[in-house]
Amino acid sequence: MHAIGIDIGGTKIAGAVVDEFGAIVRSERVPTPAGDPQLLEDAVVAMIESLSDDGPAAAVGVAAAGFIDAAQSTVYYAPNIHWRNEPFREKLEARVGTTVVVDNDANAAGWAEFRFGAGRLVSDMVMLTIGTGVGGGWVLNGKLYRGATTSAAEVGHTIIGRDLEFGNNVPGDPFPQRGSLETLASGRALDRLADYAAIQYRDSFIGKMLATKGSIDGHDVVAGAEAGDEPSLWCLRVLGERLGIGIANAINTFDPLEVVIGGGVSRAGELLLGPARDAAFRHVVPGLGLNTTIRIARHGPRAGVLGAALIAAQEYAEDTGQNLQGAISGEAAP
Repeated sequence: MHAIGIDIGGTKIAGAVVDEFGAIVRSERVPTPAGDPQLLEDAVVAMIESLSDDGPAAAVGVAAAGFIDAAQSTVYYAPNIHWRNEPFREKLEARVGTTVVVDNDANAAGWAEFRFGAGRLVSDMVMLTIGTGVGGGWVLNGKLYRGATTSAAEVGHTIIGRDLEFGNNVPGDPFPQRGSLETLASGRALDRLADYAAIQYRDSFIGKMLATKGSIDGHDVVAGAEAGDEPSLWCLRVLGERLGIGIANAINTFDPLEVVIGGGVSRAGELLLGPARDAAFRHVVPGLGLNTTIRIARHGPRAGVLGAALIAAQEYAEDTGQNLQGAISGEAAP
């Protein structure tokens, strides 16, 4: 028996088959259709059907960015994929004929890291996913913390840089708001930093890449930084320091044993984590964070699909009484 995990991102949809021991045995990836929610639904169904070629899954877990009622598997608000009040579980179950669970992508990634990754030896862990946006998943006392509406831990929408010198009577912004962690420290923010640095330093690695390709992104920045390109290193340092402010807020609030950084931008590794770690501990209240370790996620960008499958397997086991290998090799419930 197996479960399928689907991770819907702003630019790509990733899917995987996860066996009863928690191993990813097959994976796929396609671009995220832009604009039309129906096209997105069709793409997810097509991926589930493709991943079911070797036999139907016991359960399907779908992870998506945004505010999601995990109990009802309803997507209230997902800005990157243009969903509002979307009963996605109901729609998918009608089309694929198996148990479907929909949860926040950072919750899924956090659960994967807690069960099989960087946080597997602790009871309290904060997960931040740095991709198209910035997401968060909290594991407190061995369980996912969801809050009163099951949509808690939206750390990307915490404000780390807004000027309130003249009070808080400022115009409202659409999400992500100005000054938020997502606006300042996401993959899109890294793209903007890259454009700025490449134009300022046209003889640099990323400057030449911009001249050659016509556009650059975070992948080019990481490649340049690994080659020692100073403007690329500057981009990652600035992004990392911004991320560090968000990490400090999490430590000041929860004092976790682990802070785990995942998502596509985490591929930069220590080039991002070093500045983030330094900035975080400069902003932590004395006495907090003494036992906190900040590290890169073990499963990287795969954490979302793995966690989605694990959460779906857990719900399948609870609903049916059938032990999907201990809800895929674990005893704790999300």
